[in-house]
Amino acid sequence: NKWRIIPFRIGSAYENMAIDEALFRLNHKDDSPPVLRFYSWQNPTVSLGYFQKTVKEINVEACSQLGIDLVRRPTGGKAVFHSNDLTYAVVAKETNHLFSKDLLDTYRTISHCLAEGLKRLGICAVMADEPRKAISPSLINYCFSSPSRYELLVSNKKICGSAQARAQGVFLQHGAMLLDFNANESLSVLKQHDDAPDQFQYLVNSVTSIRHCIGHGIEIIRLCNILQSGFEKILGISFAVIDLTSEEKAL
Repeated sequence: NKWRIIPFRIGSAYENMAIDEALFRLNHKDDSPPVLRFYSWQNPTVSLGYFQKTVKEINVEACSQLGIDLVRRPTGGKAVFHSNDLTYAVVAKETNHLFSKDLLDTYRTISHCLAEGLKRLGICAVMADEPRKAISPSLINYCFSSPSRYELLVSNKKICGSAQARAQGVFLQHGAMLLDFNANESLSVLKQHDDAPDQFQYLVNSVTSIRHCIGHGIEIIRLCNILQSGFEKILGISFAVIDLTSEEKAL
């Protein structure tokens, strides 16, 4: 039960997704252990799910004017606006005894680990029993407008959104844990619809963050360590710090 953890880094949108994809593609090798990594974003970024239609769902002109990067994830799911969040990634083989080949069951296991970490901050996070739909056409394509099954809620508000991909017997799951949240910023990157209700208030009522929950910010390396300890406890594992290999960097 020895896992690999990659040191925290702040990267560009393109570097962040390239690293996740490289880890994902190379983990099928027999000697590759499961991987956990935490990272943040150099610039505000919208990451798009693999199957999303950029121009139809995102206000590309506003992103350009505001200096917001656009990047496509190797995973599915909806758009995420990365402005003040900590992103995690887990890569492991489907045959790992700690997980199953069922996507939702893997979500549940990883959410359990993240919830254990949040509990150490005094935050009581629970998993959504069922998926919910956003009430506004403008928000349907935005990750934090509604939780998927087993994503984390605090006081019925979403605090972490995740997405997953599987190939060659390996899964990649990554997600954004909100450190803070600004509803207006999030709305600025979405396509607007005339028939939308009060989107700002809807997001205020539907989304939360660590700052809102504990009343202050948190040093990001401390948060990484706390969340790591959640994985250690729930999964019964230990970590070895191993940075990117030369093969991963080349890919």
